[in-house]
Amino acid sequence: MGDFSERVYAVVRQIPKGKVASYGQVGALIGAPRAARYVGYALHGNPKPGTDEGCVPCHRVVFKDGRMATGFAFGGPDEQRKMLAAEGVSFDEEGRVLMARFQWDGRPQSEDDGDGPTAPPPDFDWKAELDETKGHS
Repeated sequence: MGDFSERVYAVVRQIPKGKVASYGQVGALIGAPRAARYVGYALHGNPKPGTDEGCVPCHRVVFKDGRMATGFAFGGPDEQRKMLAAEGVSFDEEGRVLMARFQWDGRPQSEDDGDGPTAPPPDFDWKAELDETKGHS
């Protein structure tokens, strides 16, 4: 595993149960805001998928519009949807995650966890940062 993948896995491990992040959001949190596709590549090679301690819950990463990857490496999008639904995540009529409700804010679950990513500044504009016209995915 390279440093990039390890940074991706460290962020994804911080996504709480019942929340999701977009590929672009994970990239931004590791300091690579235009690397959404490479975040996907890293997660496709996830050596420890799952929700147990030490695993990387890659099923919690979706496209910015709430769609799930058709190539979800660990059982396909139906399995990813089942895993998210089991955590309480809801979907719209087209099967997309309700991002306004379930998107993770980037803060670690506990404030004393200094190893996780820090939250973006209060005035950080995810919509502008992940705007498609800027080349983000």
